[in-house]
Amino acid sequence: MKWNKKHLFLAAFLPIQFLFVQTVAKYPSVIETYYSSGIYLAISKFLRLLFGWIPFSIGDILLFFLVFIFIRFLIRLIKTRFQFFLHKITHFFAIISILYGCFYFFWGLNYYRKPLSENLRFEQKKYTTDVLFNVTKNIIEQLNETQIRITKNDSIKVENPYNQQEMFGIAIESYQQLAKNYPQFSYQFPSVKSSLMSLLQSYNGTSGYFNPLTGEAQVNAKIPKTSYPTTTCHEMAHQLGFAAENEANFIGFLAANHSNDIYFTYASYRMAFGYCISELRKRDPEKQALLMKSVNSGILKDFKESFDFWEQYQNPFEPLIKKGYDAYLKANNQQKGVDSYNYVVDLLISYFEKKRFKNLDMN
Repeated sequence: MKWNKKHLFLAAFLPIQFLFVQTVAKYPSVIETYYSSGIYLAISKFLRLLFGWIPFSIGDILLFFLVFIFIRFLIRLIKTRFQFFLHKITHFFAIISILYGCFYFFWGLNYYRKPLSENLRFEQKKYTTDVLFNVTKNIIEQLNETQIRITKNDSIKVENPYNQQEMFGIAIESYQQLAKNYPQFSYQFPSVKSSLMSLLQSYNGTSGYFNPLTGEAQVNAKIPKTSYPTTTCHEMAHQLGFAAENEANFIGFLAANHSNDIYFTYASYRMAFGYCISELRKRDPEKQALLMKSVNSGILKDFKESFDFWEQYQNPFEPLIKKGYDAYLKANNQQKGVDSYNYVVDLLISYFEKKRFKNLDMN
């Protein structure tokens, strides 16, 4: 069997690409200026224009195809009793090289851009437990108020009346509102879709994902509707080039919070409350228990429903999947791995504290 020169070249090009990514990763200012705020914006708009009009997820189909190719490769390798093993492995790494290059060129370099706090000019510093307590208390007040505005009763659970397509439309409008105060979050050419793998996502514990090869934001169609707005806005934040999970969480909160729709406002405070109360529980369980007494019972019912939803999909493989995803995040400049999602609390505190001081100045 003759060697394929293209396969050899592409396989040899893989470590060169790796070294390039590791080198440019040391220069976040360069990535921010020339890639995240330049090249990537053109790529992302093109991908959304190319695939956004298609009603189903091209990214999911691509993933199915890649998994099929991989399984087919393994079966053929075993059937041929590992004949021409080096040739086939070279072919395999040639494909990996293409995928690796596309991933970082189409989106992945955004992992190494400047922190969002610099982009928003937030002064991020270590916060005390008292500050966390006060911010969480403020969020609970806003959450309680919004829940009562919807249900007119503090013991009734919020029921989101929209279908998925309606929520996608409201999410796009929410970003338009957000861009009035934060132009860097201007969102054009929507490409937000329900995932064809929603059942699988439920079993692996994910609410949505962004496919960098097609530029599509995918949302798990099975998740409880009260968290759907912030999940959708989170995935749209990835489309805008904000790769870090805590930053996408925060932008998702901001977009939903700037919405003119009360169900999106509720979802924003719901998400902020969930992360902040969790952090307070780690630091001071007594203070956390004290604040929990002030949460409307209708909101607690909402969280109980979400807990029950995820519990029904618990399985032995989920921890393994999370470990794999944890390793992926750590390999891409998120040292805390899956815990990176929780670091949205830093940004939330900076935001609410800045908002509080602004209100004090106005008074």
